[in-house]
Amino acid sequence: MKIYDTVRDVLKRKGQDVWSITPDTTVYRAIEIMADKHIGALLVIVDGKLVGIVSERDYARKVVLKGRSSKETRVAEIMTSPVISVQPQHAVDECMRIVTDNRIRHLPVIDDERVIGIVSIGDLVNWIISVQHQTIQQLQDYITGNY
Repeated sequence: MKIYDTVRDVLKRKGQDVWSITPDTTVYRAIEIMADKHIGALLVIVDGKLVGIVSERDYARKVVLKGRSSKETRVAEIMTSPVISVQPQHAVDECMRIVTDNRIRHLPVIDDERVIGIVSIGDLVNWIISVQHQTIQQLQDYITGNY
């Protein structure tokens, strides 16, 4: 199945809020922000440019499991860089393939070297479910003559 809708369409529905930090932010502060905003990752931005991404997974694997202090460790020490990203015109099914192949959960959306949003695997799955529901409804309407 192909979902030709674009990630731009997903951002229009979900919103384009982007939460970011700088590389010198402590991991503790980053986790506080994620908890407060109910998100699983933060973009790391310097002078308007995306330089990394830090997630709860990074925290668990690179701080907790290594016995490091989240109050002393800087985001620059654990962030993922370079960041896999997409452009607004990327198709939803292509984005799903990217997150699946790379085993990542968040995709920043970049337009003209500027972050315009971020989509999670959950956002993409919800979009696909919505499209499938609409298709099923249209087929049911066609079969029953209610179109």
